[in-house]
Amino acid sequence: MSDTTIRSRQPSVRRLPLAAPLRLARPSDMWFKPALSVVVATAVPDLVLLAVDRLDLVMYTMAGSLCALYGHNLPYARRARAVAGVVVAMIIGLVASLVAASLTGSTAVLIAVGALLAAGQKTLCDATRIGPPGPVIFTFVTSAALFAPQRLGQVPGLLALTLGAGVIAWLVTAGPALLRREGPERRATARALDAAAAYLADPGHRTRHAAAAAVHAAWQTLLAAGRPTPVRRALERLVVHAEAALAEGTLDASPAVPAPDPGRLRAWARETRARGPVPTPPPAPGTSEELFGIEAERTARRGGSRRDARRALLRSLAPGSPLLPIGARALIGCALAGYASQAAGVGRPYWAIVTAASLYQANVTLSWNRALQRTLGNLLGVLVFAAILPVSRTGPLALIGFCLFFGFAAEALITRNYWLGSVAVTPMALLVLEFGGTHPAGELIGDRVLDTVIGAGVGILAAMLVTNRRAAGRLEKALAATDLARARAVHALAAPQPAPAALDAARRELTGSLVELREADDTAAGEWWQRALPQEQVLAAEQAGHRTLAATATRRGPIARAPENGAV
Repeated sequence: MSDTTIRSRQPSVRRLPLAAPLRLARPSDMWFKPALSVVVATAVPDLVLLAVDRLDLVMYTMAGSLCALYGHNLPYARRARAVAGVVVAMIIGLVASLVAASLTGSTAVLIAVGALLAAGQKTLCDATRIGPPGPVIFTFVTSAALFAPQRLGQVPGLLALTLGAGVIAWLVTAGPALLRREGPERRATARALDAAAAYLADPGHRTRHAAAAAVHAAWQTLLAAGRPTPVRRALERLVVHAEAALAEGTLDASPAVPAPDPGRLRAWARETRARGPVPTPPPAPGTSEELFGIEAERTARRGGSRRDARRALLRSLAPGSPLLPIGARALIGCALAGYASQAAGVGRPYWAIVTAASLYQANVTLSWNRALQRTLGNLLGVLVFAAILPVSRTGPLALIGFCLFFGFAAEALITRNYWLGSVAVTPMALLVLEFGGTHPAGELIGDRVLDTVIGAGVGILAAMLVTNRRAAGRLEKALAATDLARARAVHALAAPQPAPAALDAARRELTGSLVELREADDTAAGEWWQRALPQEQVLAAEQAGHRTLAATATRRGPIARAPENGAV
């Protein structure tokens, strides 16, 4: 950045919110999919173990069953690969935990191994962008396995159980492709239509960014979905209309063919989510050229998408990556939480490790929010566990039923707020221990409360003390990438006869850079101990970028000049 860059003065230590992190949001439009998937993927192996009277092995089958929580936002072709990778990663983590537990009984050594695994899992999940539930499931499983009695000869059999349950989870998550293969694409398109309608109804910086991000996500889903089908072609036309709606709200002049009103966009979104035919909208400006460009981009991606993904993964793990300080926070925080729990006399300090690992988000402010949510949810969840424990001990079917119920409830509630989902997750995690034999209720409840407080307190302290000064650098790189992508889009649009494929590729590159810029800015804004951020320049780049996107989407209209001194 040049010396003339305008920078906002911001304090190194920012005020942390108390009430906002606990407010409830609207539930996700697809909460029921992971909820039903994890119930089915868990019930099958549980009932098999019940039939052979080996419910003591439920913890190892559950490690594979929980893989069914991943990948529900991906098209089925990519989901199948992603969930298979999750199963492999789960088994690798279990190998490390089971072998370590078999070779040593030292709690101090096991805590160190758990912290290393938690940090690695956090970094890899962030690098691959696997999405929710992220690394916390891996850390929960591997940390629990570390502190369960093991013998080296048992390891292959336990891993076979996990693999078998993982195969069931893969079938559950990939199987719906046989019934509705374009389901993820339809949902992504409907979100883009809803976001564009929200922007038209209430134009503003927040709704504009949300619409651009939703449209970008829809294109990425459609491009990753595999070969085009008639339904996917129709969905592409609807996304073109969402882009046109975004352009109408951004450009001063009216487009040649007005974009639909918000009500029409929302109606299309409802029809797209439903099981009937995809709605057929009237042609939007440039629709034929747009679809030609999409097909050209899809063809160009076929050879290099996986190679590009591997390169991006290696870059995100290379020295200098902004993900590494977050991994360092997880390593230090989980280790300190485990040792503090051990010093407090907790027999199995893995709960403190899992609590600390669950806190680490993109920045300190988000980690603080998660600490509040986790603590409240766990404490309320312990009360729920105390209430249902006597009933769960009436028989194995009651125990299995409660685990399935709380697994479903967790996914039903967690999209409203993390603390609400934790109220269901906590009793489920405690009930899993009951499969191996009953434990004194007071000991279970006391250890969980103590570990929650220790893990949350020590974990957030580590987040505050371990700095991430690379967040500002990531923002500056994202700002430069946005300027470059915008220049390419302007150049492509300024050609006497712009090639549709080049114009569409330039527009999608600019959209992706704007999404990354907003994410980098949000991350840096909530981070402590760093230099001031170029907020004015970010705002100007976003405004100019969205105007350029509007011009390329409609193939006409003015192109904003490069901003000077923050003006657009």
